Amino acid sequence: MEKLIATTIFESLSSGIRLDTYRLLVRQGHTGMVAGEIATELGLPASNMSFHLKAMTQAKILTVEQEGRYMRYRADLAIMQDLIAYLTEACCDGQPKQCFPASSLPCVNDDKSLAGDMPTESLP
Repeated sequence: MEKLIATTIFESLSSGIRLDTYRLLVRQGHTGMVAGEIATELGLPASNMSFHLKAMTQAKILTVEQEGRYMRYRADLAIMQDLIAYLTEACCDGQPKQCFPASSLPCVNDDKSLAGDMPTESLP
């Protein structure tokens, strides 16, 4: 991952509404949600939600697919895994298990490294 992509992701998630939206969509997995459902779940006006969804889609942390007159949004879990790998690739001189004991990272078992083999379901 390039530094510019990482900073774009962080800028996109720096809004509380966008962070809540991303976390909501992570919980939905591959099913995703349409914009109206997201707005209702978060208690926001649909017009406000559209602004945030557009920004998150441009940052590539969400994917969007048209379904008739609705747009279905999904969290892009792969890009978040790439971001985590980018942030931790040099951890403890490339030995992330030395930085974080396996017991403190329930999403990483003994035979997987933090920098790349993180299961999708363990993301926020």
